[in-house]
Amino acid sequence: MTEEEMKALQKEVKKAKRIATEKAGELHDLVEDRLPAAYEEIPGISQACYDACVKWAEASARLAAAESEATA
Repeated sequence: MTEEEMKALQKEVKKAKRIATEKAGELHDLVEDRLPAAYEEIPGISQACYDACVKWAEASARLAAAESEATA
């Protein structure tokens, strides 16, 4: 993997983490501020948070594998 590809992957991981953190914040706000009245929002917000975390985990795994290859 080239240095540019590695930097792009690192950027992807940072972006995915930021998005996952934002989605977690939305879920937190729902729990702290709007429940129980907004209970119908739970499935959509929690699924979006889960999906964002999966994308972060996948990108992190790809980065870890690339870094492992680079040091081998």
